[in-house]
Amino acid sequence: MNKYSLIIYSFLALGLLSCEDKLEQAPISDASAANFFRNATDFEQAVNGVYGQLRPVPERYYDLSETRSDNVYGSSSTGVRPWDPINDFVNTIENNELVAEAWNNNFNGIMRANTVLDRLNATAVPEEALRSRFEGEARFLRAFYYFDLVRWFGKVPLYDRVVTPTEALEIPRSSVQEVYNLILADLNRAIELLPPTYNAENKGRATSWAAKALLARVHLTRSGPSYGIEGPGLGANEYSEALTLLNDVINNGPFTWVNNYASIFSYNNENNPDIVFDVQFQSGQIGVGTTLPGYMGTPPYFNSLSGNIALPQSSVEMREIADDLLNDYAENDVRKAATIQQGFTDPNGFVETRAFYRKFLDETATILDRFDWPINFPLIRYTDVLMMKAEAILQGASGGTQQEVDEIVNMVRARAGLGPVANVTLDMLLKERRLEFAGEGLRWHDLVRTGTVIDKMNAWLPTEDELNRMPESIGVNSIIYPIPFTQLTVKEGLYQQNPGY
Repeated sequence: MNKYSLIIYSFLALGLLSCEDKLEQAPISDASAANFFRNATDFEQAVNGVYGQLRPVPERYYDLSETRSDNVYGSSSTGVRPWDPINDFVNTIENNELVAEAWNNNFNGIMRANTVLDRLNATAVPEEALRSRFEGEARFLRAFYYFDLVRWFGKVPLYDRVVTPTEALEIPRSSVQEVYNLILADLNRAIELLPPTYNAENKGRATSWAAKALLARVHLTRSGPSYGIEGPGLGANEYSEALTLLNDVINNGPFTWVNNYASIFSYNNENNPDIVFDVQFQSGQIGVGTTLPGYMGTPPYFNSLSGNIALPQSSVEMREIADDLLNDYAENDVRKAATIQQGFTDPNGFVETRAFYRKFLDETATILDRFDWPINFPLIRYTDVLMMKAEAILQGASGGTQQEVDEIVNMVRARAGLGPVANVTLDMLLKERRLEFAGEGLRWHDLVRTGTVIDKMNAWLPTEDELNRMPESIGVNSIIYPIPFTQLTVKEGLYQQNPGY
């Protein structure tokens, strides 16, 4: 496992890049900066601090993408969990803590990246290759955080440098196109600056291949429909640009096909050839592992595993897998067992028939508590690169063929133990993506990007809502989330709330 996460938390302990819950991108104090940004070691720690803001991403994708989508029926028994209004499409969620976290954490990452970029110089880091790498990593991560923001919120304020609190109060939300302009510029520059690979000690850092794959996803997202809102889709028709990048990653990158699906997520097989970029986690010290497996699980299940006293006694209520997703798996699809835990019986005879995600869970792992699961979380997989290629072709990219689409989908199906199909359509591809990436936080974005979210969700909502808390249908305003209320009150009139909230 990569070493940078060990440095992330020691750097955070210095307190030089503290979290800011408000709008202001408060810069590091002059005294602290003068005493810290002195040499390459200091800058490496600063860059690691930018990576550190990736830590909540797995839970965020579970909350805001999986739970929002038709993969999960997340209405709790009490109706008071923070994800309930996310699942139920409540239009008064501007005070929701999960929405606020997505805003605050991403802007914290942007602030940290801006600090590195503003301070980086040849005097402190004289080695050009290392200085270029630091810049490339900061730009890649700033692009990642802004892409996350534009997909959740649409228009957001644009900070391309460190600003003072006073300056921040004069910066309104920029248009989606303007935000994308920075994302595109950062990723293209990162492609030039980042190395294609790293040594074992730096495994897991962003590479030029990761930047190309992320840029391809940006092009696909920009090419999606606008729905008449100021959201992530611009109808840009950049499918050919995406295809060129994806072909480069496929034909020239270091990634290869992994034949065993479950092994991609094995605790003993991290950084395997299917991983293009992921969030790195470790164990052995509270605070450097991920909470995701315990967060996706349910207390009775962990209580039923009495043979492993190290397992957590989770207090998180179950969010059950939607019947619609369960029914989409063929009986012999090996991905189902690897992804989903379908019921259990605890030592007291309690029988649970509902299902939850287990893709990132290993009951035999040695952990300290439910905040310390040593499993990385994939953000871009080689399989995803292949399937994005198929998507680009189906959406009209020049230079691709139906045969290539069918071959890609049948590779995925063969690994899952399924037979081949022919003349794959976009709807067939979306179904295979759903089954392949369930639990990885891609479903909501897939539906939005391909223009299918309203039809898919409105067909699903009436059939799944056992507790009658969800609306019978949703409209386009539900595609993005509201601006957190705390941001609206920082300065009256600076931001306007997204329509529908």
